[in-house]
Amino acid sequence: MARIAGIDLPKNKRGVVGLTYIFGIGRSTSKKILKDNSIDESIKVQDWDDAQLSAIRNSINEIKTEGQLRSEVQLNVKRLMDIGCVRGIRHRAGLPLRGQRTKNNSRTRKGKRKTVANKKKVTK
Repeated sequence: MARIAGIDLPKNKRGVVGLTYIFGIGRSTSKKILKDNSIDESIKVQDWDDAQLSAIRNSINEIKTEGQLRSEVQLNVKRLMDIGCVRGIRHRAGLPLRGQRTKNNSRTRKGKRKTVANKKKVTK
């Protein structure tokens, strides 16, 4: 089992897909890492030898990943909230940030629906 940057990579996946399990590494970055280390993309993670693993680890150490990247993102969001810009206010309120409408959609950001009680109509 390959363990890189504190993450256990799935051993039955191809190398390109396996590297994407690390936060901060997507498809294009994983392709670049494998190409720079002259490792075939179609080789599965379990078939990497120790030399290939150490080369990949060295390449990934140069990139900001996992905890370091998560803390940077968190600090960026906190900075937006502290300066009180529109994006920071939307973060604080738990609403979508990039101009989406919120009347009908945006359930992912807003969470489960909260039913609002309606006043009963008085009949005469």
